[in-house]
Amino acid sequence: MTFNPRLAFSLFPALLLAQSPLAAQVPQLNLEQQTALKCSAAFAIVADGQARGNAEAQAWPAMADRGREFFVRSSARIMDETGMNRDQISAALSAEAQKLWDEGTIERVMPGCLMLLDASGI
Repeated sequence: MTFNPRLAFSLFPALLLAQSPLAAQVPQLNLEQQTALKCSAAFAIVADGQARGNAEAQAWPAMADRGREFFVRSSARIMDETGMNRDQISAALSAEAQKLWDEGTIERVMPGCLMLLDASGI
């Protein structure tokens, strides 16, 4: 089964954009930025699962509001810090979500991401 990033990110409409050829040029991200992207993607996947009633997703805290806010703030911060545009951040988030989905690592990254979410004050 292939992860559908458009479906998962439908809860986060502020950043859902059509992919463009320009999105391929993504700048190098530092560890903090990479982690924020990974957690944003994990929160989107979990939120989508929760909205669909998926039992595995329901085991995590509700992500619809806090996860979305983290997603939006982190994406905006990374765009400000790197000069990435909306297409580039969308492409990076989609790629990270696909990687989490393909590797089946959502369960492994969520505990750390939840700690990051709590530390963010969101």
